[in-house]
Amino acid sequence: MIMTETPHSDRDPLKVVVVIGSTRPQRIGRIVADWFVGKAARRDDMTVHVVDLAEAALPVVLTGDLAPDDADALAQVTPQLDAADAFVIVTPEYNHSFPASIKNLIDWHYTQWRAKPVAFVSYGGLAGGLRAVEHLRQVLAELHAVTVRDTVSFHGVAGRFDDAGTLIDTEGAAGAAKTMLDQLDWWARSLREARSVRPYAA
Repeated sequence: MIMTETPHSDRDPLKVVVVIGSTRPQRIGRIVADWFVGKAARRDDMTVHVVDLAEAALPVVLTGDLAPDDADALAQVTPQLDAADAFVIVTPEYNHSFPASIKNLIDWHYTQWRAKPVAFVSYGGLAGGLRAVEHLRQVLAELHAVTVRDTVSFHGVAGRFDDAGTLIDTEGAAGAAKTMLDQLDWWARSLREARSVRPYAA
């Protein structure tokens, strides 16, 4: 299958889709994602769009006919992934890996990830969610995505934000976010240009 795109100017802002992976009722993932989105939204080289899997309610059965509600849920998400130039996945670590909700999103889509960069914001206990990130790298490689090396990781996340959802110590995280977004920008523009002049075939 060949993947083609409409040419873009290098000055066109990138469309970055931020995926919030946790769907648990008592999650801190939305707080972490809101902090990151606030950082990314200040840049003039990208626009940020959020896909919150707790709100998307994607179906979990990958075979058979879709119920109307399931088709509607996919219709709300799939076009956003199609149009994305790059992705950032915000993930916790569950049992040394990433949540089933993220795997479900990935499994419902294939071409949307191909030849596009994916970056990660992770959070957890001592490991800061990094084991989840390493597993995601393997899965996304199978889909021909390019994962960005540097991450934003919150170790001991329960103590990193105050009751109002404000990050207590911003210096290290802010620097990590800038480094990661700079790398994401480079990869997204390079791959967008490459896809427009040399269709990606897989």
